[in-house]
Amino acid sequence: MAHVARDIDHAFDLLLAIPDDPRRRLYEAMRYAAIGGGKRLRPLLVCAACELYAVDRPAALRVATAIECIHVYSLVHDDLPAMDDDDVRRGKPTVHRAFDEAAAVLAGDALHALAFEVLADPATHADPFVRAELCLELARASGPSGMAGGQMMDLAASAQPMDLATVTRLQQLKTGALFGFCLEAGAIMGRVPPEGRTHLRGYARNVGLAFQIVDDLIDVEGCADAAGKAVGKDAAAGKATFVSHLGTDRAREQARLLVAQAIEHLSDHGAEADLLRAIAGYIIDRDR
Repeated sequence: MAHVARDIDHAFDLLLAIPDDPRRRLYEAMRYAAIGGGKRLRPLLVCAACELYAVDRPAALRVATAIECIHVYSLVHDDLPAMDDDDVRRGKPTVHRAFDEAAAVLAGDALHALAFEVLADPATHADPFVRAELCLELARASGPSGMAGGQMMDLAASAQPMDLATVTRLQQLKTGALFGFCLEAGAIMGRVPPEGRTHLRGYARNVGLAFQIVDDLIDVEGCADAAGKAVGKDAAAGKATFVSHLGTDRAREQARLLVAQAIEHLSDHGAEADLLRAIAGYIIDRDR
């Protein structure tokens, strides 16, 4: 994981060179949000999925950088006072605290645009149809039918009761959709047709839900210093979560079951899927 994080930081350092003009503050805010810290789990998933199909690492890292652009933009906007109103992210002040709200909004907007600029560049893949499919799938995963839709449901969660099925749907959109893109991207880069990606979608679905269950457990049981962000916010806001519905023991057991199922989806792969198997195991053991 460390080498992927280092490579992503390097990619952002090159992409976000600070200009000597009035845009300087925007670039500084983007760099502040994107470089350093974070688990880099989504880029790691992209690289692991690309390993299944022997995709060149530089090309895989470009797609990994694009998905991290989307993830970081979502965090910057999610932290804003109009949404979750958080002061700390990745162990340091959130972007709107370190800069200001206008800079944070623009930094998020610019990172969102940068994701598609990276994917559409011929350096990502020589085949324009591959690049177009990557852009299409990332747009679907990050828009109203994916992450943004899940974020809207999450904002409504504290104002209305949600049953377990609705909480599951919320997290499948808010978290799972981007996880799904990570696996789908590896198959797209490897020119695997849609009908050959079913097992990857199953892996992503199970890992995404397990990830969110562990997030809910960290919010209840975790330490803010280790997590790098505030904990206990969901209960304080009265939000329904996997833990509020299942309790900590059943939630933890459900996460373990989901990870086991995710690994089973990789049964037709050999050693080339070992990194994906290891990522699934990491999700259960993490504290941040």
